[in-house]
Amino acid sequence: MRSTRKGFTLIELLIVVVVIGILAAIAIPKFQTTKGKAYASSIKSDLKNLTSVQEDYFYFNERYASAMNLVNFVATDGVTINIIEADGRGWSATATHPSAFPLTCAVYYGDASPVAPAVAEGVINCQ
Repeated sequence: MRSTRKGFTLIELLIVVVVIGILAAIAIPKFQTTKGKAYASSIKSDLKNLTSVQEDYFYFNERYASAMNLVNFVATDGVTINIIEADGRGWSATATHPSAFPLTCAVYYGDASPVAPAVAEGVINCQ
């Protein structure tokens, strides 16, 4: 008597593993790019929010906040914001995210010295 076996051969399993490997090789770089764009968006969003908070602070104090704790602003997890210069005439700041390294974004307002990569007042620029 002949018994029939059900299952996959070793060759069929190897072909499936190779196809999955090829798909993963295509998908992983695209996923990394997407994560990088998300980190860049969170950096830019935090700088925009800092702009609003700085304007609120200026309204009540007639000068811009020189430290983050003065404005009670909490950045997104992982985003590091440094206020470079702040006085009654303007302010500038940079922001980074460790997973988006070497991406750095910057913005300045008023008579504050432009901080690279910011080149135009009020425009968030990244490099």
